Amino acid sequence: MPRRLRHYLPGILAHIIQRGNNRQVCFYAEPDYRFYLDCLEQAAADHGVAVHAYVLMTNHIHLLMTPDTEDGVSRTLQAVGRRYVQYINQTYRRTGTLWEGRHKASLIDSERYLLSCYCYIELNPVRAGMVAASGAYRWSSFRAHAWGRTDDVIQDHALYRALGATPSARQAAYRAFVQTCLDDAELTRIRAATQQGLPLGNDRFRTEIEAALGRRLGYAQRGRPRKPPQVNEPMSVYGA
Repeated sequence: MPRRLRHYLPGILAHIIQRGNNRQVCFYAEPDYRFYLDCLEQAAADHGVAVHAYVLMTNHIHLLMTPDTEDGVSRTLQAVGRRYVQYINQTYRRTGTLWEGRHKASLIDSERYLLSCYCYIELNPVRAGMVAASGAYRWSSFRAHAWGRTDDVIQDHALYRALGATPSARQAAYRAFVQTCLDDAELTRIRAATQQGLPLGNDRFRTEIEAALGRRLGYAQRGRPRKPPQVNEPMSVYGA
């Protein structure tokens, strides 16, 4: 069966998953995480890609990105891959590939799923049992979104900025949203879309993507995500 083509579109949000080859470890020590983030920041700037959310797990990564050009995401991942694999091979005196040959990706309807994807990505360490609260995990964008920690990798999406008039208001609204952002159905939708390389959104979004690509696509499960909470709702239990 032919492999599903991966296409990115300018201004359209993309959720990326890249795993270690045979699910092997990709990050061995703290300097590795830091070097990867340095590579990502530089490559995204070079190729016109805004990184909105990320998590670096032991053997895989999640990225939420918006490119300015059709090839921005691919060029960013290629540039990061070259630098990071060279660094790992030299540091740990190893040879060969580090990542799986092909990353997985899904185009995302930002109006409906942006914040749900933020949560899906940033709560990954909690679901994996690595930490009790996302604020305790250092290698994700959660602290930037929930507590205002400076993170040079991140460019805030307009819909995140719309959560509040001030940084503290946005952070409070996001912490509230995190408490109830993902149920089992929502997790299934996001996972299915990314694993199958399908767009995540409603029929209008699918139609727009198909028109832009000039071809028909399969479609992940439909559904309406939860709305962001008001700023005065209770704060999240996932704070640092």
